[in-house]
Parts: sequence; structure tokens; C-alpha cells
Amino acid sequence: MKKKVVLVQDNKDILDIMDEVLEEEGFEVIPSLTTEPIEKIDEIEPDVVIVDDHIKGKKKGSQVIKELKSDPETEDLSAVLTSTSNNLPQQAEDCKADDYIEKPFDIDHMVEVVKKNT
Repeated sequence: MKKKVVLVQDNKDILDIMDEVLEEEGFEVIPSLTTEPIEKIDEIEPDVVIVDDHIKGKKKGSQVIKELKSDPETEDLSAVLTSTSNNLPQQAEDCKADDYIEKPFDIDHMVEVVKKNT
């Protein structure tokens, strides 16, 4: 059975590239430019969520991950924060993300991080 990835990014081009690469690697990807899939997390039951810190909407990606990690039902879900921020390792640690991917990202590194966290 394919591992499921919920992918939330702020940029359609980046979303499309990540989606394509991960699908080629055998993942089932639920791509979105909004946090909508996060609201249906219990229906989707992903193996990992990848959230950009600068997504459109009221919350930052780090806030979304923090909420997932503080909910007993989703605290064990792997969460990866992506951002162009220089302070990303600290931001990821602060919101309890399992990992992070710095942008611009190296495709092989991105795949490695996703595989490691599923």
C-alpha cells in the first residue's frame, strides 16, 4: 500500500514539482495550496504532512504543525516544515516538527526526508 503524503505549499510551481517527484517515488500525494486537507486529517490518514511555513490563510505552517502535535489524535503523525527562513531548524524545533526541508531544496534531499519520516 502506498504511503500517503499531505503536501501544503504556498507556491503552485513548487507544489507541482514536489507532487510529481513524490508520486514518481511511489507516494500517494494529496497536494494543496491551503490547509484544507489538514482539517480532514482523520479522513485522509496520511503517513506524513509537509507544510510550508508561509501558506495562505490565517495560520503559519509552524502553527498548523504545533496544533497537530498538541492533539492526542495526531501527535504521532510525522510533520515536516518547509521554508526559506534562515531560522528554520529552530522554528521546526519550536513547533515540534519531526523534520524540515530548507528552500530552495535539493530534490534528492527532499525525497530522503520524506522517506525517513514515513
